[in-house]
Amino acid sequence: MNPRLSSNLQATTSHPAPIMGLAAIARMGFAGADLQPLWRSLVKRATADVPDVGALLDLSIIELIAGRRDNRLAFQAQALALQRLYRLAPAVETATQLRLLAFMVAGDFMANTPVEFLLEGSNVRLDILYVAPGQPLPAFIPEHDVALIAIAESEENRVLLEEMQEIAAAWPVPVLNAAHHIARLTRNGAYQLLRDVPGLFMPPNFRFSRAQLQEVAAHGGTLDTIMPQCAFPIIARPVGSHGGEGLQRLIGPGELKAFLESRTEAEFYVAPFVDYRSGDGLYRKYRVALINGRAYGCHLAISQHWMVHYLNADMQNSPVNRAEESRFLTLFATEFKQRHAAALTAIATRTNLDYAVIDCAETADGQLLLFEIGTAMIVHSMDSAEVFPYKKAAMAKLFAAFIEMLRSKAGPASRMKARSA
Repeated sequence: MNPRLSSNLQATTSHPAPIMGLAAIARMGFAGADLQPLWRSLVKRATADVPDVGALLDLSIIELIAGRRDNRLAFQAQALALQRLYRLAPAVETATQLRLLAFMVAGDFMANTPVEFLLEGSNVRLDILYVAPGQPLPAFIPEHDVALIAIAESEENRVLLEEMQEIAAAWPVPVLNAAHHIARLTRNGAYQLLRDVPGLFMPPNFRFSRAQLQEVAAHGGTLDTIMPQCAFPIIARPVGSHGGEGLQRLIGPGELKAFLESRTEAEFYVAPFVDYRSGDGLYRKYRVALINGRAYGCHLAISQHWMVHYLNADMQNSPVNRAEESRFLTLFATEFKQRHAAALTAIATRTNLDYAVIDCAETADGQLLLFEIGTAMIVHSMDSAEVFPYKKAAMAKLFAAFIEMLRSKAGPASRMKARSA
């Protein structure tokens, strides 16, 4: 972190500080743009005689995109110590502008719903209010029509989500994504919630301490003692990890022992490994958004490896795979969604969230195989229109559904006037 940034910064006004925001800066980085000119411009603004605290928060986003997490958190902490309200102006100014307030928490990509991507190109004004456990709300709250709890489920956010449930209950406008429903989406919590949905298979997820797993590994035992009716191979990951970080497939006690020796965490999630290869030997993982109870296709990733991520799947260089993804998105309503209509409806009903995202696959017997459900998985429209010409229309439909959901939930009488002490 540039040490000069701390010298001139002082507390700003209570009104929202304007920002470029995550989506705009991420789009530049995704396209391979040189972010150094922007970096220098933001530093100049953050260290001016009248410092721009929004520039400081945008600097933290560049650090996040560059993979410098410690710098990201340091810049972000400095910004939030000075200002907790930030504003992303609408791309289009209209007379029917919707005003959204999003409650967020300090952190990285997986800390919050990346709502900015869903609002790209819209006439929605987004105000972001950063909150923390035990911290009172600021004296000034800007006018808004609807609010969203964008704080994602995590160990760190458990207490905050409990507090947000109380705050939302007394809020004068509708607050979407109820905090106690978000809090249920731990891996084992989601399993308990969804395990008996017809047409859905979700592998049981168990949470174990290091000592419990060490006992199995040390004695070369079976898993039956701690995981009824479960045998190797298994997949294991540290509690709180996302995006495949720390995730490994383990075929026996020896590999479990080596895995534990390579990790420092105290607790882990363990689940049976499900071989979900299709008939051609490839793994297919689907991302689906649930908006106001309705399902929308986000992407399809196809890979030779069981741990599928879109960025490392063979999509960019495979016309065959892209043709299959195009069909998935274009015919989503009449094919994938129709095949799994009952399961998708049940997931939306039981989770009872206005917006959520699932990563899933299909089993050999035609069931929907659910890997994960949450509110922080990214849904975007940054892919090249030349390489992925079919994505723009699919994402436009999804984004329109999200904005329509905001409008329908807000209602004509739901307007919160600016609050000031």
